[in-house]
Amino acid sequence: MHDDEPVFKRSNWGTSRYYYNPRNPLGLALIVITLLFTATMLILMANRAGPFKPSPAPAPWSPPVYDYTWPPPSAGSTPWTPQPPITDPPGSG
Repeated sequence: MHDDEPVFKRSNWGTSRYYYNPRNPLGLALIVITLLFTATMLILMANRAGPFKPSPAPAPWSPPVYDYTWPPPSAGSTPWTPQPPITDPPGSG
């Protein structure tokens, strides 16, 4: 290992990309850290743990208790006035 080597080296594959230089101690440390981080994330994803843990299932919907009757009791007053029943006029039948 040589401290005078650059941390990043240009790729020789005709692209303008760079890669970590394993001949530099910092470049080698970056390679090891990247591999450890990637392996840890893959294990967490496979086990669905950590930030990949699914959110808890919502509670099932339960309607309110049915504690009223229909039609409502007529003991109380109503906001409308009672109407006489509709009947057929005499002789229309």
